[in-house]
Amino acid sequence: MDSPTTPLISRRDALIVGAATAAAVSSSAPAMATQAAPSASASAIPRAKLTLNVNGQAHSLDLDTRTTLLDALREHLHLGGTKKGCDHGQCGACTVIADGRRINACLSLAVMHDGGQITTIEGLGTPQNMHPLQAAFVKHDGYQCGYCTPGQICSAVAVLDEIKRGVPSHVSADLTVRPLLSADELRERMSGNICRCGAYSNIVDAITEVAGSRT
Repeated sequence: MDSPTTPLISRRDALIVGAATAAAVSSSAPAMATQAAPSASASAIPRAKLTLNVNGQAHSLDLDTRTTLLDALREHLHLGGTKKGCDHGQCGACTVIADGRRINACLSLAVMHDGGQITTIEGLGTPQNMHPLQAAFVKHDGYQCGYCTPGQICSAVAVLDEIKRGVPSHVSADLTVRPLLSADELRERMSGNICRCGAYSNIVDAITEVAGSRT
């Protein structure tokens, strides 16, 4: 009977070789990181200087070009009224008015609004001097938790302006005449602003009251 084959390396020697290899790899890691550092700094993140006119006041900013208008307002100008909800343009919590049009601030880059006019909820009114829509939301209880309310109100302000200018919606019966101020029109135009508390009927009541006082 043949004798068992003698292993080429003992278990003890294998452990020693493994430990030595691990030590060599760990000691070379800092050197590799040092070599990689220059290439990382060479590809610096692009930045841009811009001016945002927010609520009637000019602000000069130096931003990463990837900064959204929402983050510029909240993180750089510290205007926390505009809320970050879904961050995907699906809830409307971040609605602001940019150059007369309502937009989702989370989907728009700040650099796109260089020199533009931005109105946030802070620019519409104050607790001591509320915008008519702010007062109407309070009167008709058009909110519960209040998280979506700034976006709802900014959107409602723009909606009334759209109707005044004759801008049609998907439910407008005749595109050649001024849209009627109806509950269907308001619900359609406000459909991009989600209220998880379900205060929709009260929101429509608030907008209808203000719209009636302006006709």
